[in-house]
Amino acid sequence: MLTMIVRRLLLAIPTIIAITALLFFSVTTILGSPAGMMLGQDASTDAIAALNARYGFDRPAIMQYGAWIAGAIQGDFGRSFTTQQSVARAIADCIPVTLEMTLWSILLATTAAVILNTIPVARRALAGATTAVNLIGITVPNFMLGISLIFLFSVWLGWLPSTGWAPWSDGVAEHLKRIIMPVLTLSAYYFGVFSIVYRAEYRDVAQRMFIQVARAKGLSEWMVAFKHALPNAILPVITFVGITIGQLTGGAVVTETVFSMPGTGRLFVSAIAGHDFPVMLAIGMLIVTGVILMNLLADIAYTIVNPQIRFD
Repeated sequence: MLTMIVRRLLLAIPTIIAITALLFFSVTTILGSPAGMMLGQDASTDAIAALNARYGFDRPAIMQYGAWIAGAIQGDFGRSFTTQQSVARAIADCIPVTLEMTLWSILLATTAAVILNTIPVARRALAGATTAVNLIGITVPNFMLGISLIFLFSVWLGWLPSTGWAPWSDGVAEHLKRIIMPVLTLSAYYFGVFSIVYRAEYRDVAQRMFIQVARAKGLSEWMVAFKHALPNAILPVITFVGITIGQLTGGAVVTETVFSMPGTGRLFVSAIAGHDFPVMLAIGMLIVTGVILMNLLADIAYTIVNPQIRFD
């Protein structure tokens, strides 16, 4: 296991460098002059040249990338073009919001998908309802579901505030009121995906010989389901969870925008609108790193859930 972890971490370094280089050159070369995009079409040549010299855009792209990646390795992503704030500081202020919302959403989606498709009574009695929720979660866009929840719980019933964020310091009740609808919105799609994947894998595992042997020994359906079938059927879900958390590291853009959440997703939208390239690149690097690390954690989780799996 230790050898696998070290090998994966060493392979992650060139992967991160290659992908961030692609992001950097896409922003600075393919999309045109950053200074020109920042100043707009009506900017004069002198103004663009001055901004290029100020931020070093007039240097060769490879030199710009070398300077940027050297600073990024040390945690210095430069300063925002629009606010002049440290990019690292701006992202650090937003990450707790996105991370909490992401973890609650994934936990809710995974727990519900596994429980509803593992408990023997729920598999039979709630199969139709679970399938309906799966289809709604997968087919209904996040923004539409979020707006529907706002209309239902805020406008019609008046139970929850429609938008905004409240830190824990404002009180547990106020914090939960602000986060419950974004979490439900974000978890709906992943519940549908996890539920479908887990249900299909569970049905396949249930037909295997060791499950038949467990039943022949007289074990209860609950024991067979949770002790024997679940550890084998949940492995594909672990893969999806690892990929999902890594992707959401950059922020649930649509959900945070709909509910006005001050997370990295909303920051990313603002950076795109303002052509704030340092912020865009930093969040891109964050997403890449998150995906790689979460995939590694998913592989480690394999051996915890099912000790028969070994990578060394």
